[in-house]
Amino acid sequence: MKAFVAGATGETGRRIVQELVARNIPVRALVRDIQTAKAILPPDVELVLGDVLQADSLANALGDSTVLLCATGAKPSFDPTGPYKVDFEGTKNLVDAAKTKGIEHFVLVSSLCTSLLFHPLNLFWLILVWKKQAEEYIQKSGLPYTIVRPGGLKNEDNTDAIVMQSADTLFDGSIPRQKVAQVSVAALFEPAARNKIVEIIAKPDASVKTLGELFQQC
Repeated sequence: MKAFVAGATGETGRRIVQELVARNIPVRALVRDIQTAKAILPPDVELVLGDVLQADSLANALGDSTVLLCATGAKPSFDPTGPYKVDFEGTKNLVDAAKTKGIEHFVLVSSLCTSLLFHPLNLFWLILVWKKQAEEYIQKSGLPYTIVRPGGLKNEDNTDAIVMQSADTLFDGSIPRQKVAQVSVAALFEPAARNKIVEIIAKPDASVKTLGELFQQC
């Protein structure tokens, strides 16, 4: 297995990279600034200069990767096209490149509530609408996939147990990014994670289950 990570220098992406490295999985990271990436990511990660919006460059960027994890996301800005470009077009470009290269598993970090049109987050240039469009594009692509929809993201890890449910059943809650990374990487190894949308939050009073058990119950 060799993992390609898009959005590798973002707060969630860098934790996904760390989780992969901890499992001794070779990582190829798509980055827009090599020097910034060198300061953030582990030294043994292979850095590839590129951008998800440059569709023509992505097949080459994927190289000999066998699985792909996408943790990209539009940053809040005054650009109304940001979520459309990053969350939909960028993901669509990755899916197309992944099909060309025969990628074995595509893991997308999305968001809770993508099916709720009247959600406050959609005031940010319809970001959940475009994430939902990206999810549907992956589902129709024919690629084996896992779509991970986390609740509100926290930078600090905690000891709360992960709660995982099937699509459109969790509508609030939060989760540390470290746990999102653990779920995303575990999806590559768990047969029960294939071709599923899972929603995840963390709760202090939830019963502790293995990630394998969590995927199987969804």
